[in-house]
Amino acid sequence: MDAVVMRSALVTGTGLMGTSVALALRARDVTVHLRDVDPQALRTAASMGAGTAQAPTEVVDLAIVAVPPPLVGRVLADVQAQGLARHYTDVASVKAEPQQDAIALHCDTSHYIGGHPMAGASRSGPLTARADLFEGRTWALTPTADTDTETLNTALELVSLCGAVPVVMQAAVHDRAVALVSHAPHVVASLVAMRLEHAEERTVSLAGPGLRDLTRIAEADPRLWLDILSANAAAVADLLEELGSDLGEMVDGLRAITATDESKRSGGVEIVENVLRRGKSGRARISGKHGTQPERFEVVTVMIGDQPGELARLFADADRAGVNIEDIRMEHATGQLAGLVHVSVAPGLTAPLRKALQARGWRER
Repeated sequence: MDAVVMRSALVTGTGLMGTSVALALRARDVTVHLRDVDPQALRTAASMGAGTAQAPTEVVDLAIVAVPPPLVGRVLADVQAQGLARHYTDVASVKAEPQQDAIALHCDTSHYIGGHPMAGASRSGPLTARADLFEGRTWALTPTADTDTETLNTALELVSLCGAVPVVMQAAVHDRAVALVSHAPHVVASLVAMRLEHAEERTVSLAGPGLRDLTRIAEADPRLWLDILSANAAAVADLLEELGSDLGEMVDGLRAITATDESKRSGGVEIVENVLRRGKSGRARISGKHGTQPERFEVVTVMIGDQPGELARLFADADRAGVNIEDIRMEHATGQLAGLVHVSVAPGLTAPLRKALQARGWRER
């Protein structure tokens, strides 16, 4: 079979995901047509260069349905009924329910394949979209029982054009996986953040980067996440039930540490230590950049002023030294109009980076 060459696409839904897909395709010279029931979102996406709001005059190569999971089946049925594309996919974060809806609505499942790019942001809407949102990210593809090979190849071309890494799996397997790595963690972050809602201001003022990292995803749109969790409720509930059991064991361990009986106290220490050790082990399994194996980095910490352009200057100075910054973490410096930047670099590069930054006036901590 000849290689797929995508020349045209239709994106239905111009929120964060749909507009980001459209921007990525436009950057690769694909003609993109946009549709949305919200005329303002549609105009915004078009004004950003994501494509044209005009309907296609001929059948496009691929239609991308970028709407919440409960709406995918109906939108897919509508687009297929109009015969707007040769092949169809979606970018919803849950896959089994949309696939079941598509079958129930008698969609042409031979020319449809589910999709889920593992990327996003805490805020929604077209203005948050970026052409590079999917660079190096995993993009799950979930064929139906009769998905055509050409449809699969077209979806693979979409993933490639967006700079992502494809992973093909069954819809149900995907949903169990994202319940573990995305949906249940979002609930846990929300539960922790919820404890801050009525806490004293002085208490909240003690929050550091650890709490900010843990609760960052709780900033996301609750309405969007209600749709996501509703579509994957059983899998998420199962995981949270297991987590609840683990949490109960941790509570028992902590209570035991306060006991006067030495055997109970040592048993509590063993329970708590086991959880912490296994947590560290699990954290180490999370892949590094672009889906690679976890990497070990060394860290250089410098003071950064509270002026525009300082972070860009830091990156530029590191680049002049020939050192690639792999990751950064920032925190405010107590009592100063400044912050601390923890710069992660490959092992062996801390010495030349320190030397270069000191020569350019950076203060190391």
